[in-house]
Order: sequence, then C-alpha cells, then structure tokens
Amino acid sequence: MEGGHPAADKTELSECWKKAFDSPYVMRLALSAGIGGLLFGYDTGVISGALLYIRDDFEEVDKKTWLQETIVSMAVAGAILGSAFGGWLTDKSGRKLSILIADVVFFIGEVVQACAPAPWVIIIGRI
Repeated sequence: MEGGHPAADKTELSECWKKAFDSPYVMRLALSAGIGGLLFGYDTGVISGALLYIRDDFEEVDKKTWLQETIVSMAVAGAILGSAFGGWLTDKSGRKLSILIADVVFFIGEVVQACAPAPWVIIIGRI
C-alpha cells in the first residue's frame, strides 16, 4: 500500500482478540457503549410502527403529515440537546451519576409518551 499502514497479519489480530477477552472490563465497556447505539436505533425504527397507532388515536396527526414528521424527528432533536449537555453533566457529576440521570430522563419521557392526551405531549416526551 502506497503511503499507508502495512497490512496487519493474523497474529496481531488474534492477540488483540485475546487481550479483549482476557479483560472483562473492556468487553463490558464495549457492550455498554454498543447497547446505547442499539437502543437509539431501535427507538428510531420502532416509531414508524407506533405511528400507525398514534394516527388512530389522534385524528389531527392522521391529517397533518408535518405533525407525523415532528413526532418522528424529535428523538434526534433530543439527542442533539442531550449530547450538548452530556459532557458538561459528566464533568460536574461524574460518569455513573450522569448515566443514571440520563436513564431517569429517558424513563420519564417514555411515561409522558404513554400517557399523552395530545400530540404535542408526545413530542415533548420524545425530546
């Protein structure tokens, strides 16, 4: 390869896997980081199926496509806001407490969505 890194041989790769499996902390850390992305992707994908039921429950959502788009996209808007404050919160309160706070906020948002009497409440819950 011109100007790049030499190709890794199989022994280097097997040593890397061996070190990863020898240290359960690294595996747990990778799993927890990966599970966050998995859950966010799952939430993004599942909203399309839930939107069918939301449209049945709220007539105005069925009539206005911009309202449907807003409901779907507010999770991403909430992620933008969360990432803006996440670093600051972690610096102030620590990693474990900030994860716990994020979990509680997520749980409250889900309860708000489940009990929503109007579409704007669903939007607030998704943020």
